[in-house]
Amino acid sequence: MAKIIVNGEAQEVQLPVSLTELIKKNDVQQPEMVSVQVNDEFVDRDEWDKVSIKEGDAVDFLYFMGGGDIKFKV
Repeated sequence: MAKIIVNGEAQEVQLPVSLTELIKKNDVQQPEMVSVQVNDEFVDRDEWDKVSIKEGDAVDFLYFMGGGDIKFKV
């Protein structure tokens, strides 16, 4: 088993594991809306199957939310 960090929490995984497999293993909600960083580097969605997670990697699943109300005075 390999130790990695997922969203700031220690996790053990069986290697080899791709980023796509890790997303499924962690039951990431709305994977089509998530951005992923591995060791503070964003990974393009079309690379998820090609990226192999290694011992000690830090993976973050990020959701960027928009919203709010901006009003301008004229």
